[in-house]
Amino acid sequence: MASSSSLELSQVEILSELSDDEAQERQRLERKVERAFYEAGSALRELRDLRLYRSTHKTFEAYCQDTFGFTRDSAYLKIGAAGVFENLNQLLPTNCRQILPTNENQLRYLVKAKFSPVEQVEVWQQAVEQAGGKVPPARIVKNVVNRKSAKNPLTTKDFCLPGDVFVLTKLVEGERKYNGGWAIAVEAREFTVVVDVHDGTLIVKPENLNPINLPVAKHQLPVTLKRIRRLRAHGLLDRGAYTVLESLGKQIYLTEVEEGLLSYLENHYGVKDEI
Repeated sequence: MASSSSLELSQVEILSELSDDEAQERQRLERKVERAFYEAGSALRELRDLRLYRSTHKTFEAYCQDTFGFTRDSAYLKIGAAGVFENLNQLLPTNCRQILPTNENQLRYLVKAKFSPVEQVEVWQQAVEQAGGKVPPARIVKNVVNRKSAKNPLTTKDFCLPGDVFVLTKLVEGERKYNGGWAIAVEAREFTVVVDVHDGTLIVKPENLNPINLPVAKHQLPVTLKRIRRLRAHGLLDRGAYTVLESLGKQIYLTEVEEGLLSYLENHYGVKDEI
């Protein structure tokens, strides 16, 4: 039977130094593992914004539950955490970017607070400092968020600017039909936001709005809204035309076929030259 000293020796002997290239590769892979939550959140955000779930599910929430086993809150936390991570990675000083979040739980309270990107950086830096220069646990981030919220309470006017685009969610009663559709911010009031939708204007709360971060959507949706409204103003639309316009009110961006349908209606009703 081998002695304990010989076992310890054999365990030491299997260790070996890494080359510089190997050490760099190890660090790269470790960071990839640690930040896998960011990849997940970014992918979920794109699946939601492009509505790539629509071939199998009516709602993004049902798709996440059936496909990944994520609850609604879990899916949106991952999406929100990915957005905060992007802000930190872009805005933190270069010498501070080695200390970034490693899981969405560390960002849970920053996501809920809906601070501006600059404020998110301030909170994260304070939390890192309190954690002794290491990645802070969720409880430290929560404490910093709570203190900052008390000193600088968030108002609805900090939430968005006119022209920002969103997906509507959690609307109830008569406005429920707009859930999953797009909206464009018109005015941020003290507690509510006025938004344009494809067939009118709504007054909603910030929790009813999920930001759309796709550049193509931000560019295209205001144009799509104008085109739909010009058609509706025509006043003599066939029921099929209304059905098409209702459907386009749910699409974050227009496919080639959808663009063709909209152009056909504009030509048919003689409003295309007015755009």
